[in-house]
Amino acid sequence: MSCGKDFVETLKKIDYPKADVLNGEDFDWLFETVEDQSFLKWFCGTVNEQNVLSEEELEAFSILRKSGKPILEGAALDEALKTCKTSNLKTPTLDDKELEKLENEVQTLQKLKNLKIQRRNKCQLMASVTRHKSLRLNDKEEAATKKLKHSQGILNAMITKIKNELQALTDGVAKLMMFFRPSNLGQGTNPLVFLSQFSLEKYLSQEEQSTAALTLYTKKQFFQGIHELVESSNEENFQLLDIQAPSSCDNQEILEERRLEMARLQLAYICAQHQLIHLKARNLSMKSSIKWAEENLHRLTSKALGKENLDAKISSLNNQILKLEEQITHIKDKSLPAVVKENAQLLNMPVVKGDFDLQIAKQDYYTARQELVLNQLIKQKASFELLQLSYEIELRKHWDIHRHLENLVQELTQSNAMLHQRLEMLADPSVSQQINPRNTIDTKDYSTHRLYQLLEGENKKKELFITHENLEEVAEKLKRDVSVIQDQLAISSQEHSLFLSKLNNDVDMLCDALYQGGKQLLLSDQELTEQFHQVESQLNKLNHHLTDILADVKTKRKILASNKLHQMERELYVYFCKDEDYLKDVVENLENQSKIKAVGLKD
Repeated sequence: MSCGKDFVETLKKIDYPKADVLNGEDFDWLFETVEDQSFLKWFCGTVNEQNVLSEEELEAFSILRKSGKPILEGAALDEALKTCKTSNLKTPTLDDKELEKLENEVQTLQKLKNLKIQRRNKCQLMASVTRHKSLRLNDKEEAATKKLKHSQGILNAMITKIKNELQALTDGVAKLMMFFRPSNLGQGTNPLVFLSQFSLEKYLSQEEQSTAALTLYTKKQFFQGIHELVESSNEENFQLLDIQAPSSCDNQEILEERRLEMARLQLAYICAQHQLIHLKARNLSMKSSIKWAEENLHRLTSKALGKENLDAKISSLNNQILKLEEQITHIKDKSLPAVVKENAQLLNMPVVKGDFDLQIAKQDYYTARQELVLNQLIKQKASFELLQLSYEIELRKHWDIHRHLENLVQELTQSNAMLHQRLEMLADPSVSQQINPRNTIDTKDYSTHRLYQLLEGENKKKELFITHENLEEVAEKLKRDVSVIQDQLAISSQEHSLFLSKLNNDVDMLCDALYQGGKQLLLSDQELTEQFHQVESQLNKLNHHLTDILADVKTKRKILASNKLHQMERELYVYFCKDEDYLKDVVENLENQSKIKAVGLKD
């Protein structure tokens, strides 16, 4: 309920007019000030119907005020009230015996009252103590039940977790034992997992078949002496065949046949060339004679020659014909047969080239077959090496597993021995037959002491006895520290991830700025260089303007230093910009002086 509503309710109690119409929320602002809040709270808490005067009392007070009688106030009112009380307390006189009896009765009653008050206070104190104890016990009971439920839940979770882990461990050990058991191939119960469990009979049989097929292929493709033939195919053997020279090869008949065939071809070639040359010469001589006859006939018809000129010309032509015949016989007998013979010797070049091409093709064929066989052998060797490497890797893994299992067996034996020792210690009657459970930890319980030392850490306090409560406090403290450190680690990891993300974004932005979508690194940004160039141009312009302004200022200063009229103008402009009133005064003074001077001049 708000304070404004309380204020309205008190007004309704004292029958304030139109109090039913008022809204309490409209008076909440009165309680906001500290000075008025205490008075309003007192007014709402203490004022009721008894503090309100009735209409009769108000009429009597108004009549008393109208009568003009004095109205007592303050100290006078207090004195009058005291006299009224003393007058009311006056009683009739009594005897001394009766007074003594009454005083004795009053004293006994006062004593009884004090005793009852003391008993009442004691009972109230005991009731409050018992109530406080019951509340504390209830709180402790609730806390204990919560701790019990929490510990039971933790224990149940730990038990289920341990059961699941043990079940998973047993399943894993069973699977591992299935792997390492000797497999029964006939029944097919155990799956083959390792490479060493598989048999290599099929693989070896396939490899033997492939090697046999490869040897058969090599025997078919290559003959005896192919190695020497291929090695002998060098530049010295690739030479032209001389028909007249004796051959050093073993097969003389083939070479004789080849030589005769080549000689027959050369002879046919020489005859054909002779006939061709003679025919070409005749054809040319006929063409030249026809041409000469046509030219001479044309000349004879155009010009009439004398007989002496014709005889001289005929004799000169006969001499030229003799010379030409001598040259023709010389060419025909000496130079032409040598040239034809040389061309005939060059006739065997295509045949030799074809033979050499055949040998090169055979050599390429044999080398391709050798490369095919070599690739097959390399594949076979690679498969053998891969199989050997896989066996070695599996052997190393088996050795590692064997070592880990030995270490695990040793750890399990040690833990089993420690467990037997603890069970023997727990079976000790001095430990088990304790009627009253001790809060302190026994000095012989070395494991608990060691646990307390580990949990306490560096904060080592010298205590005479160690209690279970201390152990619980240290464990809870360690748990809190671990949770705080985990929170810090989570926060630091988040900060680290945020920092890395920001760093990656900055790196991406830098790469984009350096490369600008291309593959070439740009050591300077084009936009920045353009802006720098603009700034440099603007600075140059600014320097130029500044130099102009300084030169202008220097010239103006020189003018001001030499001309007083300009100085006065400058002062007037300064006054106009800074102090207008002073400028007005100066102008008025100057006007007055000018007027005075004008009047003096007139006079």
